[in-house]
Amino acid sequence: MFTGIVEELGSLVSRTDGTDASVVEVRGPLVVADAANGASIAVNGVCLTVTRHTEDGFTADVMAETLAVTTLGGLAPGDPVNLERSLPGGGRLGGHVVQGHVDGTTTVLSRTPGERWEVVRLALPPQLARYVAHKGSVALDGVSLTVSALGPDWFEVSLIPTTLDLTTLGVRGPGQAVNVEVDVLAKYAERLLDPELAR
Repeated sequence: MFTGIVEELGSLVSRTDGTDASVVEVRGPLVVADAANGASIAVNGVCLTVTRHTEDGFTADVMAETLAVTTLGGLAPGDPVNLERSLPGGGRLGGHVVQGHVDGTTTVLSRTPGERWEVVRLALPPQLARYVAHKGSVALDGVSLTVSALGPDWFEVSLIPTTLDLTTLGVRGPGQAVNVEVDVLAKYAERLLDPELAR
């Protein structure tokens, strides 16, 4: 489990593609400081398992399905990535419950700068719309955010200076894709309350 509080802005070192999976090498000295093989690290919100690590970074296997439904498939060497270690027992839940199980991607529609922040409007994928609520939580590229405005086919988040400076969201422009994970509590509530899904 993660909390959506990005610890480090790392980068993709390499990606080696196979027939049904890829091996990625990621630079992130902070998140590997106490890493062990088998540890979970979120990369742009996608939970990956460390298969090997050094002082500077780690490698992980990424299945074809993950490459297809997240933005990881479009990463190139040198691209920045948000990194977060899994939440330790007794750790602070600084954001919200984030599983690292990305529900899909969305596209940045516009950015409106404020005095010290920016409002980012994103497309609202129809299959995820019922899980997105005004003032509710959403994770974008692994960053825990609050939905600040909501329309029929869009939603907005407001990015503070720290988020702009220390995550990939500071440079995502109109037309670019980001990973989305909706609040898992909303999905469980839907399943429990819908008699058809509860069977």
